[in-house]
Amino acid sequence: MKKVLFVFLVFTIFSHQGFTQEEWGKKFEQLGESLPTPNSYRTGSGAPGVNYWQQRADYSIDVEINDETQVLTGSETITYYNQSPDVLSYLWVQLDQNVRAKGNLADLTRQGAVRDSVPTKFFQSGIGAIDYEGGYTIKSVKDAGGKDLGHMINRTMMRIDLPETLQPGQNFSFSIDWSYQIYDRMLVDGRGGYEYFPEDDNYAYTCAQWYPRMAVYDDYEGWQNKQFIGRGEFALTFGNFEVNITVPSDHIVAATGELQNARQALTKKQQERFEQAKTTYDKPVFVVTPEEALENESSRSKKKTTWKFKAENVRDFAFASSRKYIWDAQAVKLPTNTPLAMSFYPKEGNPLWADESTKAVKNTLEVYSEKTFDYPYPVAISVNAANQGMEYPMICFNFGRPRNNQVPQRLLDRTVSVIVHEVGHNFFPMIVNSDERQWTWMDEGLNTFLERETKRLRYPDLNLVWGSPKGIVPYMKMEKNKIRPIMTNSEQVRRFGYNAYGKPAAALTLLRETIMGPELFDKAFKEYAVRWKFKHPKPADFFRTMEDASGVDLDWFWRGWFYSVDNVDVSVDQVKWFRMRSEEVAVENKGRKVKKGDLTASGNDGGEFSDFSAGPEPFSLVETDPRYYGEFRNRIDDKAVMAKFADKNFYEVKFKNKGGLVTPLIVQFTFSDGSSQTERIPAEIWRLNEYEVTKVFAFDREVTNIVLDPNEETADTDTEDNVFPRKTQASQFDQFKEKGK
Repeated sequence: MKKVLFVFLVFTIFSHQGFTQEEWGKKFEQLGESLPTPNSYRTGSGAPGVNYWQQRADYSIDVEINDETQVLTGSETITYYNQSPDVLSYLWVQLDQNVRAKGNLADLTRQGAVRDSVPTKFFQSGIGAIDYEGGYTIKSVKDAGGKDLGHMINRTMMRIDLPETLQPGQNFSFSIDWSYQIYDRMLVDGRGGYEYFPEDDNYAYTCAQWYPRMAVYDDYEGWQNKQFIGRGEFALTFGNFEVNITVPSDHIVAATGELQNARQALTKKQQERFEQAKTTYDKPVFVVTPEEALENESSRSKKKTTWKFKAENVRDFAFASSRKYIWDAQAVKLPTNTPLAMSFYPKEGNPLWADESTKAVKNTLEVYSEKTFDYPYPVAISVNAANQGMEYPMICFNFGRPRNNQVPQRLLDRTVSVIVHEVGHNFFPMIVNSDERQWTWMDEGLNTFLERETKRLRYPDLNLVWGSPKGIVPYMKMEKNKIRPIMTNSEQVRRFGYNAYGKPAAALTLLRETIMGPELFDKAFKEYAVRWKFKHPKPADFFRTMEDASGVDLDWFWRGWFYSVDNVDVSVDQVKWFRMRSEEVAVENKGRKVKKGDLTASGNDGGEFSDFSAGPEPFSLVETDPRYYGEFRNRIDDKAVMAKFADKNFYEVKFKNKGGLVTPLIVQFTFSDGSSQTERIPAEIWRLNEYEVTKVFAFDREVTNIVLDPNEETADTDTEDNVFPRKTQASQFDQFKEKGK
């Protein structure tokens, strides 16, 4: 009887709202088969399984830059360790510089149109008419004994056929000699290249994707086989590097890893300052002073110096070289490590870079370490490079230059933001090593979230809109055919910045601040980082770990925010105000006939309330019919309950989900005495009806104003219908916010 009565009441409520049972609950279904089946490599909890494995590749490289011809020449030996359970008969090597070779996929598939008054620079690059011969010249591919290895180049990938199969537990060494023409980044859009300074006839080289490197072979798809087209970045294997970089002797080199021969590369005074920096925690120490850099600018040494670096357990290696570089460094004290935060920059970066760069590196290492794990590498480097923002293990290239020695607030904001962001990439994906070729959001989105957290904690006066729910509203308001879900491959994403950076960061901010709460979110996020440190996570590993470590079912959240293009748009659709009648009213209970003045009444005139001016609608409570107790022998005190509610104000509020994305409801009530109260309702309120819900709130005081999402936490795309009573002017929500200030 009790069960039948419950079903009857639920049916009555939702049949009144006009929705069929088939429409309920779809957005709260489990992801289920959308995620890969757990196995012994990757578990259902999101943790690496007992049989998890990954490959390893070690590199020994000699590279030289010709500062006269801008040609990079290199020779490398790769030792590849087969730690999989599989037998391999060939290897795949990535040739990323071939993205600029003739006939590359990027040029062949580039779309465009001719329009009037196009800047010449953009028109030239847009139709691929730049006079640049890109791509590798592969001079030789040999085994450890010097014998030629059969190989085949497929655009940005090279297959190397093994003379014998590589069994599990075995390793294979081979060498590649190559060269390529470094490109002018002003003309060719790319992550590496050089910048030319005509005022003093100097170059600054930022060398990235500069050497042939192993593709990933994993349990998920075998060999990584997606070509490098330009936007989807990199899937890479961890290993150890020994790299010798030969440049003119008046150049200063910054690179992944630790400098092994400071005595040969630096002057005695520079060596002393370098050692001093390792124990200086309060401010940066100049290793190469501005005066020394200025002197280097005018020199043209005919001698060469080889800078030697070692890096352990990294997935990549990058370096920068120029005679223009100023170099400063400062130690950062972490609980388990003391890395050096360092910056390299030409005089064009000052006064901004001397004041802000190394400080931003330090702040990033400290905040990210607290949120994830202690930064494990010995150095973290920020290099100034025009129009750049790109990351590699221990080193990144960042924009930001004053004009006329002035540093306006916007330039400060953008420079600090890019340094924090690119240094932060050391954690995602350089250590938590996701596949950027497939899923940009797994590094860019998570990193944008932590970038904002770093600024919130260390730079509260900077702009915090980007990466927040408020900051994603313009994107979420777009037509659905112009956007794609976050769970879209990097090369197919539309509105790349919003999709891969802004939206996932906003989603995580919402998850932390509004849905889970900071303490629970931080524990789960840290668990994901620790579990997958120096490993290769996939999206399901992140989703599952966040749920496993928090005890919160978030499938509805991933489904809505990551797998759909729905948006949050909830309206306060209807508000009714009720108070109990003071006199007893006889209401016929048999058949439960409803009459005017009961809880379902619509308003004083039978219509909806548009404001509170008509006063409350009366309703009555009646004594409970004994049949509603079923088999229970005890009874409630009806009179006492009626007395309890006698002076209460009841507000029946109907919310409509117009955008499709289910969301928590944050409702602020303002009372006649000027006070306010905020009610936070979890998103699960939509679980039985995803289109509209009605909830009754009870207060001692009279409500004068109701606002949904008052602090813009949920990315609601239309706030004009979030306010009751509504005014005819479109600025109602803005007026509320201004009044709140």
